[in-house]
Amino acid sequence: MPQDNFTLLMPQDCLVAVMVAVSASDEEIRTSELVKIQTSVNNLPVFADYDIDRMKTVSQTVFDLFEQEDGLAALFGLVRGNLPERLFETAYALACDVAAANGRLNEQELRLLEEIRYELNIDRLHAAAIERGSRARHLT
Repeated sequence: MPQDNFTLLMPQDCLVAVMVAVSASDEEIRTSELVKIQTSVNNLPVFADYDIDRMKTVSQTVFDLFEQEDGLAALFGLVRGNLPERLFETAYALACDVAAANGRLNEQELRLLEEIRYELNIDRLHAAAIERGSRARHLT
């Protein structure tokens, strides 16, 4: 997605971007994470009218941003600028689900989740509940 289109992100694009960012945070995108992203987009009501073809472009935008020095800050700026506040907790829940998809969280994923909590101003108690639900859904 060219930089001119950054301001044209739909709320669903922002949710996809957050999920992709968590998956790519450790520089190894796992199949279980991709399946979780795809399943979320295919099944959750927030994505009901989402054009799934946009996922590739949004993913490439995240990868391009991660190659830049201040890319993570730019990503959060885009998300905060294009995602309604009512979906901030949804973004965090989706991020937690992607992080938990392979059954364990690594240091990079934990750091990024912490950053997402901070950037989206997720209340600590709400974050703990979201994390607990994600953990419960992904136990083996």
